[in-house]
Amino acid sequence: MPKQLLSFAAFIFAAATAFSQDTLVLLNQERHSAVSAGPGTGSNPFVSIQSGAASNDPIYQIKPKVEIPAFAVVAGWTFYGFAQISKKESTPLATVMKLQKSDIPWYDRWAARPYNRSVDKISYLPFDAAMPYPLIFCAFDKKMRKDYLKLTFLYAEAMAITGAIYTSGVHYFSRLRPLVYSSESPIDVRTSSNSRNSFFAGHVALVATSTFFMASAYADYHPDSQFKWVMYGVAGVATLTTACLRSLAGEHNPSDILVGTIVGTASGLLVPRLHQAKLIKNQRLSILPFAGRGQGLALFYKL
Repeated sequence: MPKQLLSFAAFIFAAATAFSQDTLVLLNQERHSAVSAGPGTGSNPFVSIQSGAASNDPIYQIKPKVEIPAFAVVAGWTFYGFAQISKKESTPLATVMKLQKSDIPWYDRWAARPYNRSVDKISYLPFDAAMPYPLIFCAFDKKMRKDYLKLTFLYAEAMAITGAIYTSGVHYFSRLRPLVYSSESPIDVRTSSNSRNSFFAGHVALVATSTFFMASAYADYHPDSQFKWVMYGVAGVATLTTACLRSLAGEHNPSDILVGTIVGTASGLLVPRLHQAKLIKNQRLSILPFAGRGQGLALFYKL
């Protein structure tokens, strides 16, 4: 997974850089246009860009002054988490040799199996396909293409949130993969530091984030289209397929997969939802960065 994680980190960095640079350029253009045309005529293309077939109202709204710094914090925490994960030590051979399947909690024990290298390789296919999926689909959809930069940023935001939660889980919970408990697994795999990254299932979480983000965004841009249900079906099948493959490869316990599915699906669905213009106009919703023992985004809703 190291190469895929590096690609994921590079994507987050590139998206953040492109969005922040283009935001500054367009905001400067906006100020220049407002001065030239007179007061009351300027508009922020990132906040009020027109979308939709039957309305001039935007589908999503982004607050660059708040969200770019918040995104930087979350992305920074993700990079920090990756760095900490890479420093993990391997499991001593003596410790591995003493392990038994009975050491696994009863609710995961039934799914314990030896490492399957071929299935492990196959599990990367939906993962590799999911990463660029929203970027490619949005480029070919006429309505969504108009908001391509905005959607790219929202997608990067969703992935960064998933990444931050994932790296925190793997960093703070060095849970052994189920393959470690099988004497049939290669000893170098059982003792490797990567075999301590079972909780939680990162492949499943990222595939769920990507596919459910795309399904949610498509439904917002095409609310009357029946094809949106196909998009949700694709998201469900892709996530389930990845989950099954990771389990069959001996990489994750069922509970690891369940948590990964919940985190990824929630991130993919909630990021577009919380940026809907009609919801933001309510003025009761606020999304702010926070820092303390951890860092991330805080959601406030006034009752």
